[in-house]
Parts: sequence; C-alpha cells; structure tokens
Amino acid sequence: MALSLPGERSVAAGSRVNPVRALVAWIARARALRARRKTLQELLALDTARLKDLGLKHSDIVDAMQATNGRAAGMILNAARSRNAKS
Repeated sequence: MALSLPGERSVAAGSRVNPVRALVAWIARARALRARRKTLQELLALDTARLKDLGLKHSDIVDAMQATNGRAAGMILNAARSRNAKS
C-alpha cells in the first residue's frame, strides 16, 4: 500500500475491531427489530374502526411489515395516513 507522506498510516492500521462493541450493536439492532415487529402486530390486531381513527387500513400495516429497500415502516405508515386523509 502506497502512502503519500512518510508519517501517514493507512486507514486499516488505524481502525480497531472490537467484538464486544459489535455484539452490543447486534443485540440492540435485534431488540429494535423485535419491538418494531411487535408494535406492527399489535396495530394489525386493532379493529377497522380504530385503525380508521388513526388514518390507517390493515393493508397499510401489512405493507409496513413487508418494508424493504431502505423503506422504514414509519415512512410507509405516514404516507398511508396522508393518502387516506385526502380520500
């Protein structure tokens, strides 16, 4: 690896891999995904009238549960609420 100046270090030499930090981050991510799944399932269990009060439909929640390609469930639900408010 070529360095431009004698005193420079490569990026790889300066980075540290901390397995404990990676484990903690993985646990936090798993907890967040579990909380998201549980919340969406609880919303899905609501009756149609309550969901209508929130500006949602059951199909909107199913779409949020299947969110992919960087689309967050909150983004999908907010868009659905906005769309349902117009109609």
